[in-house]
Amino acid sequence: MTTRLGSLNEFCWMDLKTRDLASTATFFSKTLGWRFALDEKDWRKATRIAIDGHLIGGVSDLANPVYPPGTPAHIAYYLAVDNVDRRAEVATVNGARLVVPPFDAGDQGRMATLIDPVGAAFSLWQPRNFTGWQFPSHLAGAPHRMVLTCDQPDRARHFYDKTTGTPLNCADFIATRGPSASVPQWELAVDVEDLDSVVVRAHEHGHDLATRSEKTGRRVVRLSSPEGLTFLVRCLEQ
Repeated sequence: MTTRLGSLNEFCWMDLKTRDLASTATFFSKTLGWRFALDEKDWRKATRIAIDGHLIGGVSDLANPVYPPGTPAHIAYYLAVDNVDRRAEVATVNGARLVVPPFDAGDQGRMATLIDPVGAAFSLWQPRNFTGWQFPSHLAGAPHRMVLTCDQPDRARHFYDKTTGTPLNCADFIATRGPSASVPQWELAVDVEDLDSVVVRAHEHGHDLATRSEKTGRRVVRLSSPEGLTFLVRCLEQ
């Protein structure tokens, strides 16, 4: 059985864009148990991220000339759709800004990158030979849900419903709290077996974690790499 996250009309992949691959890999390997390795089957010899043998993401080097100088470290998230060109058009009609027009990513799929009406970046992905992540439900350390915190969560939810033509079942839209709220961005929620151990390992790397609670009462910590790549981490529900 595979999780719904990764199905059509759900987020299906992440790409960590970093200027320090070694430190990024070390940090997330130590804290979340992710394994970073070259994909020998890929002609580009790209670095992939896996948990328990299941691929969950990739890594891109911002030193590559394809990226404009000064591009900050960030995470690109890919939303699987049936037709990138049509969905990108729908998205722009509903208030999104097209950043990278649709193009073919080799024989793997077709993609486009946009900024949604509340200011969060996302990419659309039309699968061909690559469908994205697949892993068993309730796999510790694997993607679980996507979370968008912004000042207009209802507007954001409505936008993604219109863009894909269906509600995102594995996404949460949360209202911003406080004047120090960060710029809207999608964040991945990862469930782990021992949240306290993640906190301890993060402290060992010199990082304090911001803690909050969901409406369900579950404790959530925000894990941030040395470059500021963030994930939400929760205790896996049995």
